[in-house]
Amino acid sequence: MSKPETTVATNFLRPIVQADLDSGKHASIVTRFPPEPNGYLHIGHAKSICLNFGLAKEFGGVCNLRFDDTNPAKEDQEYIDAIKSDVQWLGFQWAGEERYASDYFDQLHAWAVHLIETGKAYVCDLTPEQAREYRGSLTEPGRNSPFRERSVSENLDLFARMKAGEFPDGARALRAKIDMASPNMNLRDPILYRIRHAHHHQTGDKWCIYPSYDFTHGQSDAIEGITHSICTLEFEDHRPLYEWFLDNLPVPAKPRQYEFARLNLNYTITSKRKLKQLVDEKHVSGWDDPRMSTLSGFRRRGYTPASIRNFCDMIGVNRAGGVVDIGMLEFAIREDLDANAARAMCVLKPLKVVITNYPEGQVENLELPRHPKQDMGVRVLPFSREIYIDASDFEEIPPAGFKRLIPGGEVRLRGSYVIRADEAVKDEQGNIVELRCSYDENTLGKNPEGRKVKGVIHWVPAAESVECEVRLYDRLFRSANPEKDEEGGSFLDNINPGSLVVLTGCRAEPSLANVAPEERFQFEREGYFVADLKDSQPGKPVFNRTVTLRDSWGQ
Repeated sequence: MSKPETTVATNFLRPIVQADLDSGKHASIVTRFPPEPNGYLHIGHAKSICLNFGLAKEFGGVCNLRFDDTNPAKEDQEYIDAIKSDVQWLGFQWAGEERYASDYFDQLHAWAVHLIETGKAYVCDLTPEQAREYRGSLTEPGRNSPFRERSVSENLDLFARMKAGEFPDGARALRAKIDMASPNMNLRDPILYRIRHAHHHQTGDKWCIYPSYDFTHGQSDAIEGITHSICTLEFEDHRPLYEWFLDNLPVPAKPRQYEFARLNLNYTITSKRKLKQLVDEKHVSGWDDPRMSTLSGFRRRGYTPASIRNFCDMIGVNRAGGVVDIGMLEFAIREDLDANAARAMCVLKPLKVVITNYPEGQVENLELPRHPKQDMGVRVLPFSREIYIDASDFEEIPPAGFKRLIPGGEVRLRGSYVIRADEAVKDEQGNIVELRCSYDENTLGKNPEGRKVKGVIHWVPAAESVECEVRLYDRLFRSANPEKDEEGGSFLDNINPGSLVVLTGCRAEPSLANVAPEERFQFEREGYFVADLKDSQPGKPVFNRTVTLRDSWGQ
């Protein structure tokens, strides 16, 4: 793909925040990032994180981390821990301690009672199926529940008994009394509380009724003094309800909700339900599988926080939907790693080379720069009679344009000598198992006299190289739109069978023997790689391919 613009794209919220500060509407801004702890964060969340934390930082305000934990049946401490880790890894820190919607359950309950006492909420006995029928449709108004006109005293009694655990799950619900004929479906007497006899990871067994997202969200914003409540466009139709609650409750503040277009990335799934399905059905190794669109997956793949932040800056913040090409994200990581990743050599499919005219027992320690443009020091490669090159760099019958090693041909070893292929040694099946070559001792750091050598290949010393495992990761899905299988199947039918190739017996240069987890490299001619966060160990490195050197999908 063509090189994307690297300038920071527009953000329609910046002038809004600036105007609110200039006018004195707000002395300082307070934003929040409010994830549900029912899964790991994905790349779409990165846009929201960068937006909320970024605006707060840019304008000298603060950003809260608040877990929207109103559905204990689907929530888990593992998700909470992962979310906190991902936000910090991305480079942000929330104000004070993390917050939970459950911190406000007592206040939310009191406000629900207030709505009952003012005649604006009632306990409804309709089953979920009946409630859907009464709700109407986009073209037909809803009908009032037969329980809508219960007295205040009866509603207070029933709500108290709901809280006391007298009724089974789904038997009753507390609903706001707004307008069943409203063209906005969200205003047709929405549910405030449901009965759920479920243990909560923060409040234990204190509650068996839990507030809805819509009832929780705006009031939590108000309690925290949020000035700009930023969410994705699917909540635009919820804004009138958000404001109805704020207008009908004695809240300490009245935040304003703003909506932006969510990040839709091709070749990618970001539905938490579907990501969980991939994990549960073992299509991937876990939430942090390097093929997953989770931040934990991108981290383990070798993406840097800076590359993801830069990507979010590149795509900008607006209200227009659309699909972003994943090539932009890959461009962002290539640009970051090209500038900051040390260079190294790793032979993925080793072929032994014996340099027959090199003195036996002699070793030269060659120094190569760790980066061609930055001062990262040098690494030492011992050069001796036996080395490894990649098997793909020798062809007995070369295709047109082949510029590597051929019978009788010459190539330069990166940072070393020019060698010539003299003989290919084969096993009984005819497979090449060894090359016998000769070297030109006058070509270290200079070209041979009287002839031009076009090819340059990578290599590692045979004796001192480190055996390693290399995992070649690719896109998890074959189709740009994984949701639409051409043959009518599910997104699972779009899984790319070549999304992971594991190579064992690879040989890396000696400097990679004791790499730290998450240390990143450009393996010359192969791509960008990272030492695996979980499985790489001293003396037994495991490398994950982050991205190829060039966009191979766009060919």
